[in-house]
Amino acid sequence: MKRTGKQPSELEVCDLDAPLIGAFLDHLEAERGNGVRTRNARLTAIRSLFHFAALRHPEHAQSIERVLAIPPKRFQRNLVTFLNEEEAQALLAAPDRSSWTGRRDRAMLMLAAQTGLRASELTGLTCADVHLGRGPHVSCLGKGRKQRITPLTSATVGVLGVWLKERGHRAAEPLFPARSGRRLSRDGLERRIAIHTARAARDCPSLGEKKVSAHALRHTAAMRLLQAGVDTSVIALWLGHEQVETTQIYLHANLAIKEQALAKAAPLDAKPGRYRPPDGLLAFLEQL
Repeated sequence: MKRTGKQPSELEVCDLDAPLIGAFLDHLEAERGNGVRTRNARLTAIRSLFHFAALRHPEHAQSIERVLAIPPKRFQRNLVTFLNEEEAQALLAAPDRSSWTGRRDRAMLMLAAQTGLRASELTGLTCADVHLGRGPHVSCLGKGRKQRITPLTSATVGVLGVWLKERGHRAAEPLFPARSGRRLSRDGLERRIAIHTARAARDCPSLGEKKVSAHALRHTAAMRLLQAGVDTSVIALWLGHEQVETTQIYLHANLAIKEQALAKAAPLDAKPGRYRPPDGLLAFLEQL
């Protein structure tokens, strides 16, 4: 409005030219403090609008083309944060099981680290979403309102079984409520994780060097599956990823897989030569 002098409802396609869009993207970073990812997400939404406008307003094709030519910004992709086995066990042991919140938090952390549920999926669970009978699993409404079922290990089943008995199997109520009885918020979940991480770091100092969050527990579940030899396409289904390519970040972060690949490669100082079969193999072949 400051640049065009018009109300948003009065804007035409020709008013939204490339310099204006570029100035808006710069404003996001310089004045609002948004990161490059947010800037690129806004640009994606703008490009979607202008792709639609290109079909409806061909008379503005030149202006629209300039907007669509605005490139996304490159940004540094950091390796994902995940917990190794020692760190995960230290975190699970941190909650005080003599208190109600401690028992709730232990069940919540174990479920998060084993299933890899998103924070919103974890806090959105009800008691009815947990099935501990034959083929134990947890059912959640994931990203894009897609239903997803994730199997549970025997250890997780044991902890959740105890917690559900304490909750009283109230089917429609939150599985992990706050003290008020309402659904635990995302901020509340992150605060509980931070408290237990600080406590666990006393026995496992490496935890103090990591930013442990609900998403880090999701990464932990994925890395455990990857290290167990599970195919990335299966991990993508497990995590509810739209595209298998999203799961490739775990391959980049897994040093063990890279070390295995290195062990299979020939040393740089190895002398090239022709394969010479041993005498035993030659004798066997001659007898055929």
